[in-house]
Amino acid sequence: MKVLIVCSGNKKDISPFIREQSLSLERLGVEIDFFPVDKGGISGYRKNIGRLKQKIALSKPDLIHAHYGLSGFLCIFQRKVPFVLSLHGSDINIPWVRAFSKIAMRFSAFNIFVSEKLLHKSGGRKGAVIPCGIDMDTFYPQDRLEARRKMNLDPHGKYILFASSFSNKDKNAPLAKEAVALLNDPEVTLLELKGYSREEVALLMNAADLALMTSPNEGSPQFIKEAMACNCPVVSTDVGDVKANIGQVEGCFITTFEAEDIKTKIGAALKVGKINGREHVERFNLGFIAGEVLNIYKKVLG
Repeated sequence: MKVLIVCSGNKKDISPFIREQSLSLERLGVEIDFFPVDKGGISGYRKNIGRLKQKIALSKPDLIHAHYGLSGFLCIFQRKVPFVLSLHGSDINIPWVRAFSKIAMRFSAFNIFVSEKLLHKSGGRKGAVIPCGIDMDTFYPQDRLEARRKMNLDPHGKYILFASSFSNKDKNAPLAKEAVALLNDPEVTLLELKGYSREEVALLMNAADLALMTSPNEGSPQFIKEAMACNCPVVSTDVGDVKANIGQVEGCFITTFEAEDIKTKIGAALKVGKINGREHVERFNLGFIAGEVLNIYKKVLG
């Protein structure tokens, strides 16, 4: 079986969770090829219609797997190969993108939603909920002091790992900074997650006292699941499937969008130490998730 992955980015910066899922599918015997769309916006996707048709003629895939709604919208302009569409969050949560995603969903052979909330919000049919998997061999519990040594962090400091770069407007860094400032603790440092390798991200999750997410919208954030796989306490707004994943885990906290509430939950999490989060996310093992996706492929191809 040969599958063409259509997604945004270029060959060097395809999202890690898409690349990791693809590698897991290859381990199950699926031949994978990529068609990255490196031009943003709907006009950028439209300009790739001819390129996609050429790629299909050259690659001859049995199936296309489009990640995000706009990639799915691009795929409807070819009718030779059936496509599966994965919807990850912004393609449903952002109204103008949702309009194009819904068109793509009508033409897709099958829709995959990374959380129940997305499925319900989309009003989708022909769909199943399959979150993206976690690389449990990269994200695993490590000694905190050793992780800090490797990342050149103060062994006696208090570190809060933010979910993304501070410049990413979708992640609401100003709210996180406001909440941390309210702690009025000079020993606390809010770490920006930017420019690190996957192995370094795992080290930071083991080095940090807690992982913090203040996003207004999410699908099924990898950041939260990967932090839990490292047994790192989590403080997060109630978005996507976060509450379903951390709600019953001692040492993890769901917050409102009020800085004072986030500050209070951070204060509680700083006293926790390590949690038992890993056992709660083992069901997101990359191999298991890849098997679920492969079953969808087989179903579509009959």
